[in-house]
Amino acid sequence: MGGSSSKGRTFWPFGSGTVSDSANGDSEQSLARYRSSRLGATPFVFSRRSSMYYDEDGDLAHEFYEETFVTKNGRKKAKLKRIHKNLIPQGMVKLDHPRIHVDFPVVLCEV
Repeated sequence: MGGSSSKGRTFWPFGSGTVSDSANGDSEQSLARYRSSRLGATPFVFSRRSSMYYDEDGDLAHEFYEETFVTKNGRKKAKLKRIHKNLIPQGMVKLDHPRIHVDFPVVLCEV
């Protein structure tokens, strides 16, 4: 989309229409067009992909580290090495409260 263009078309997964309609004060029409879309989609998001992983032991965390000991100049030093292998993604997680989709074509608040 162009920087100074007031009428830009873009793909919106919940139906078709221009995103900038709401910027011109046509938020009522944009909302009506949204409601009458053939897909019948909702502007709310109820789940998201988790950023957490399970390790081989079944522990759940964002990242895992392994402690290794390195001997340098006769001194034993502990180092942490990040583990990237054998991690299983948690998958989809249900949100506690629904969120509004980032591509919802209505201006909610103007400053």
